[in-house]
Order: sequence, then C-alpha cells, then structure tokens
Amino acid sequence: MKKRYETELSPTDLAELDDDAIDTSDVPELDDAFWEKAVLVEPDLTQPVTLRVKKSVLEAFKAEGKGYQTRMNAVLESYARALKSSR
Repeated sequence: MKKRYETELSPTDLAELDDDAIDTSDVPELDDAFWEKAVLVEPDLTQPVTLRVKKSVLEAFKAEGKGYQTRMNAVLESYARALKSSR
C-alpha cells in the first residue's frame, strides 16, 4: 500500500532530474566540527503485539479513518511519557 506522499517516477522522470540545478549555496559544509558534535539517534521502533481492547475503543479509533493503529499508539505513548514524567 502506497503512502500518500509516495510518487512513482518513470525512468524518463528520473533522467530529467538535474542535481546540478539545485542551489545548495546556503547549505553549510559538514566539516570535522559538525561530526564531533554529532549524536547517533536510534529510531524508536514499533513491536508487534497482541492486545485485547474493548470493541467500543477499537471502533472509536477506526471511525476516524485510516491510521487508527498509529493514533492508538500515540495515545499510549503520551500516557507512558506522562507516567515517566510524574515519577
């Protein structure tokens, strides 16, 4: 399933892209000083789980449309952060 921001580019479209035409004069060089301060940030990956939720809760999230699992995860993440900050 395609995400809404994904677009198919044909080989002709790709050939027409001209990287040299992009103005990068305002982009600073990544020198040694930049890399000395750089910090590796690992993504917070999701983990598949089996979870029992009330039918009414699931229906409420699904009623909002596509992305209900992402929204459910956001609510749970917000709750987990609130718990962590209250300790």
